[in-house]
Amino acid sequence: MTPAVFGISGLDLTADERAFFRDCDPAGYIIFGRNIESKAQLRSLTDDLRAIHGRADLAILIDQEGGRVARMRDPIWPKFPAGEIFDKLYDVAPATAIEAARLNAQAIAVSLSEVGITVDCLPLLDVRQPDADNVIGDRALGSEPMRVAALGRAILDGLQRGGVVGVVKHLPGHGRTSVDTHKALPTVTASDAELELDLAPFKTLNQAPMGMTGHLLFTAWDAETPSTLSKTVVQDIIRQRIGFDGLLFTDDLDMEALSGTVPERAERAQAAGCDIALNCWAKMDDMVGIAERLTPMSEKTQQRLDRAMATIAATKDLHDLDAGDALAGLLARRDGLLAAVA
Repeated sequence: MTPAVFGISGLDLTADERAFFRDCDPAGYIIFGRNIESKAQLRSLTDDLRAIHGRADLAILIDQEGGRVARMRDPIWPKFPAGEIFDKLYDVAPATAIEAARLNAQAIAVSLSEVGITVDCLPLLDVRQPDADNVIGDRALGSEPMRVAALGRAILDGLQRGGVVGVVKHLPGHGRTSVDTHKALPTVTASDAELELDLAPFKTLNQAPMGMTGHLLFTAWDAETPSTLSKTVVQDIIRQRIGFDGLLFTDDLDMEALSGTVPERAERAQAAGCDIALNCWAKMDDMVGIAERLTPMSEKTQQRLDRAMATIAATKDLHDLDAGDALAGLLARRDGLLAAVA
């Protein structure tokens, strides 16, 4: 298996994509708005991907956070709020906020499970800083590590209850970013002691099944190499200091925070210790280059992938249920709790 997650160019697979994916056998795929037209079409696409590999537990990812980061949108799917609302509710009633975050995540998961999506790139455990770039902003669950961890744990639980694996992001912390990593590489000059605040939620939830890096330069740890490509950050900070032993994705390797060709970035990320290279934009030349440069999936990465997907193996296939009724009930309960900060 190729240790990569690839994007898809359109609403269904092209002949070239089908042949390439069958040949290179990637670890999974990621869905974007360009791949979505209707529930039936999206379910057909994800079923088609599973059929290529014969893997019922195929990792099919999406960024369905809520707020401004949502690939599945109304009027077909309900609007989900950004993380900030749960932070605000926590000020009023912490236990209520935790339950509302769990219900919201379970509702998201029900909507994803119905169309065959198995992994959501959520929750953000980035501790929000007041002077940071707005690329995180209202997506964050707060500025206090314990609160972020408590809400993050509830989101992971809600996703799992709905039949979806959650991904904690962005390791080792994206809350201090000075620029949008889609456009440039942020340099974080905080001291090692100051960065302990950023690490805290990830330490608390270091048993999460999946995680994702962020493309930032932390001068306290590695003043030359972005975290995704830094063996020091991946091995010493993420794996050892945080204690995270789940499946580790890179953030999208197309982002302008990184230099070099996309295949070169994938090769460097694997050398640093990332398990899976994430390449979102379905550019065939880049995907072929990644498959050529990466070494086959290691036994350790395979174990992490299998372990992560097994966390939802016992969940009943919700697309066989009346997902509409289940979703409506979850949303009604969530909205009742959120009324305190409406």
